[in-house]
Amino acid sequence: MSASINIFTTNNTITFTCKGSWTLEYVTQLSRKLTSTCKDKNVVFDLTSLSDFDTHGILLIIETIKKLQLQNCQIKKVGESEKFISLYEVCLSNFPKEIKHPDKHGTIGQFFYTFGKNIVESKRTLINFFSFVGGLTEAVGKLTINPSQIRFKAMFYHLENSGLKALPIILLTSFLIGVVIAFQGAVQLEKFGANIFIVEMVSISVTRELAPLLTAIVIAGRSASAYTAEIGVMKITEEIDAMKTMGFSVWNFLIIPRVFALMISLPLVVFFADIVSIFGGMVVASLQLGISFEEFANRMQESVEIKHVIIGLVKAPIFGWIIAVIGCFRGFQISSSTESVGKYTTISVVNAIFWVIAMDAIVSVFLTELGL
Repeated sequence: MSASINIFTTNNTITFTCKGSWTLEYVTQLSRKLTSTCKDKNVVFDLTSLSDFDTHGILLIIETIKKLQLQNCQIKKVGESEKFISLYEVCLSNFPKEIKHPDKHGTIGQFFYTFGKNIVESKRTLINFFSFVGGLTEAVGKLTINPSQIRFKAMFYHLENSGLKALPIILLTSFLIGVVIAFQGAVQLEKFGANIFIVEMVSISVTRELAPLLTAIVIAGRSASAYTAEIGVMKITEEIDAMKTMGFSVWNFLIIPRVFALMISLPLVVFFADIVSIFGGMVVASLQLGISFEEFANRMQESVEIKHVIIGLVKAPIFGWIIAVIGCFRGFQISSSTESVGKYTTISVVNAIFWVIAMDAIVSVFLTELGL
């Protein structure tokens, strides 16, 4: 059965007589005939002759009514069946509501609008992040029960990319850290004739704080951005949707291998950075203060406790977890535009570096209070 609409105009009243089957098949042709230009008039929708309808037909009526109400029209519906009324109410309750943008004129209004918007977005992001961490925890718990599902091949791939391939830049930065700390310390210690204390200055500061922190910052710049961009591109190309459709776990395939890889590789990279940084300090101590490599090593063995190295290595997997989780989380926030890839990649790196530094400060204060 076809669909049609007849329009009758009498004085200040316009009557839309809806006939036939108002379903998806006829919505396009009906929308062309259905006028919505009736300013300041009484509009009556006569639905008595409506034989069939679906949500598409009802949404067309609702959309027309919304447009007429904006023109100060008085709307009335007659001849509605109970089936029509129930479906109409469902469609009306789910009809997209127009967003009223607040008045932002003036500097003060703009400031409070931006401030409030940022607070709302931050709250939403925080809730989503805790939800993400909860999902990750649940997925890890399931893998603990069934470890055969752990994707070791993917984990080793990310171990190579996040750890092994980062060694050249870690080698350079760590050596320069040791050189700078030793050189600046040597200048001051030489004034007091306390040259030998350069060993404690370099060894403790590097192993306990600087090597883990700066290594994590370098890895955050490399891996957090890479994780965000990789997952974001997969989301844009709908690979993630395809994985979900085929029944593959996004947690097991994309997130957990990256998180485990970074938590395993970062302590190894930090230990490598400790060795290189101390070697840089030994070079400066030898050239600037006349302390030989052997004397430096003996002094370090006697006066530097192993707990400083252990503390630095304990921080490393915490930093690795922070970097990997933030990188993956921001990747899933990327929308369908390529512009958002750059935006969230930048946010990912900034967030990862900030929380690494914040966590380092929290751990340092906590250990100091414990006397460690």
